[in-house]
Amino acid sequence: MAQYSRIQVIKQMEESGMVPLFYHEDSSTSKQILKACYDGGARLMEFTNRGDFALEVFTDLIKYAIADLPGMIVGVGSITDAKAASQYMLAGANFVVTPVFREDIARICNRRKLMWSAGCSSLTEIATAEEFGCEIIKLFPGDILGPEFVKSIKGPQPWTSVMPTGGVSMEYNNLKSWFDSGVTCVGMGSKLISEEIIANNDFTLLKDSVQKTLEIIKSLK
Repeated sequence: MAQYSRIQVIKQMEESGMVPLFYHEDSSTSKQILKACYDGGARLMEFTNRGDFALEVFTDLIKYAIADLPGMIVGVGSITDAKAASQYMLAGANFVVTPVFREDIARICNRRKLMWSAGCSSLTEIATAEEFGCEIIKLFPGDILGPEFVKSIKGPQPWTSVMPTGGVSMEYNNLKSWFDSGVTCVGMGSKLISEEIIANNDFTLLKDSVQKTLEIIKSLK
């Protein structure tokens, strides 16, 4: 069962401005990644459902967060059906992120009042997801749509909250372009938690990168 309400998750997304995300098949490595992000100031983490036995790793990860990382909100991403959403919800997921909009996922998350974010790439998809209660839209793929797309949709729908994923980097100018366009927060994966960092077990670098990125975002909000 989720430790945090959807309102608490949304407020943290608005406050932090960043949701780091990653997948790794090893529980021990995943815990080190989570700890480094936590030590760098992150209070949100999306573990992506992208490999065999991902649910088992996620279960270990969220138990670790509850026991040792107070205030760390762990959710799951890359969910494409209601059954998977339900499994992760039972394992304690605090939020669910999807690459597409699906009614079945919306319904099962809303039934438990769990925060969910649908992947959308058009204004029609965004409006539909919002009708089903999606508070923060995952703009995906962000690298294809870009900040100008956000500016365009905020014209007719200024109430829409957006979290781009893909195409977001740690560079100041990149982050500035996104936040100037009106995004609520950004999802950051391999640009932040790189394969090189994981291969070298350089979790100090990861901590420093998270801290630096959060400081930039704070200056832009």
